[in-house]
Amino acid sequence: MKKLLIVAHAPSENTQLMVDAVLAGAQQSDFNQIEVQWLPPLTATPEDVIACDAIILGTTENLAYMSGALKDFFDRCYYPCLEVKQGLPCALYVRAGNDGTGTCRAVETICTGLRWRWVLPPLVCKGPWQDKFTEQCHELGMTVAAGLEMAIY
Repeated sequence: MKKLLIVAHAPSENTQLMVDAVLAGAQQSDFNQIEVQWLPPLTATPEDVIACDAIILGTTENLAYMSGALKDFFDRCYYPCLEVKQGLPCALYVRAGNDGTGTCRAVETICTGLRWRWVLPPLVCKGPWQDKFTEQCHELGMTVAAGLEMAIY
């Protein structure tokens, strides 16, 4: 059994819909060798990261940066995971009010330092809320879970 960890900040109803969509995509019945777990960033621990085989990160755009909760997650997990999780397959989605560029750059910089491996380009859901955001998040969860199950990464 492989474990897909989703560490995503969901401070609003819409961002919770995005988390739910990622979970639904990753938990499709076709994926019977994948265990999926969502943890808010403030409760995720280095041990959770060490125990996973892939990770999806989710954040809001806050002043052109990631959420404080996701930054706290990285602050607590960076050094304990640095040597033991190199090459961890990762993906990112951002709920951006503006363009998400600064948020993506910040997360990508940290993940590069951790030597994690991007399996997809960041999904940036920007501007006013659109229903297609949940469809895109569902596809993201499904794609990462399928790649993990098929041992693509």
